[in-house]
Amino acid sequence: MSHSELTTIPVSANSIKEEALSRIADHGADPLFINRWSSRAFAARPVAEQTLLAVLEAARWAPSSNNFQPWRFIVAREESQLKLFHEFIVPGNLEWAAQAPVLILLLSSVQEDGKLNGAHAFDTGAAWASIALQASLLGLNTRAIGGYDRVKARELLSIPANFELHAVVALGYPGSTELLPDKFKDRNVPSGRRPLRESIIWGDFSTESRTDK
Repeated sequence: MSHSELTTIPVSANSIKEEALSRIADHGADPLFINRWSSRAFAARPVAEQTLLAVLEAARWAPSSNNFQPWRFIVAREESQLKLFHEFIVPGNLEWAAQAPVLILLLSSVQEDGKLNGAHAFDTGAAWASIALQASLLGLNTRAIGGYDRVKARELLSIPANFELHAVVALGYPGSTELLPDKFKDRNVPSGRRPLRESIIWGDFSTESRTDK
């Protein structure tokens, strides 16, 4: 599949992008950033390997301190692999995550050349953002899962001690909210964001400089 084919995958009329139209940017950010949101609903449709690799390729080019590239991605897409992941995801999350055709565990290498890499988590967060945005461009949905047993995941997936476990990412084509368990239906909507002024601190953290008050 060519690059042009990858980036023009059609999005259905009831896509998560259209559900996010209630979001409004105050300062002209590209719609890609505004329309992306994390639905719990996934369609029973496989993700082609080349499409998945395009998502991970975007993460490959995330910003990286000293170009250490600490991120690693353990990918589950075969039935046996997915079942293994299901063993360490907490039941409440598994109720919806079990429908995702791809699960990705994000890790980061804590040390480089025997020295602590203080930016390992920061850089891996940038890789996650790249995954989420590239997936959205391709008509895919992603939702990160923090509720899982890290000790069990490390054991089942034979993860060395040098790697810190971050989130499990559920990835797939968006599905119908109506097919979710009832307790998730009302919650499966795009979330808002606080005004930008509440996140900006101009110059220093003194009361006079803060705009988040």
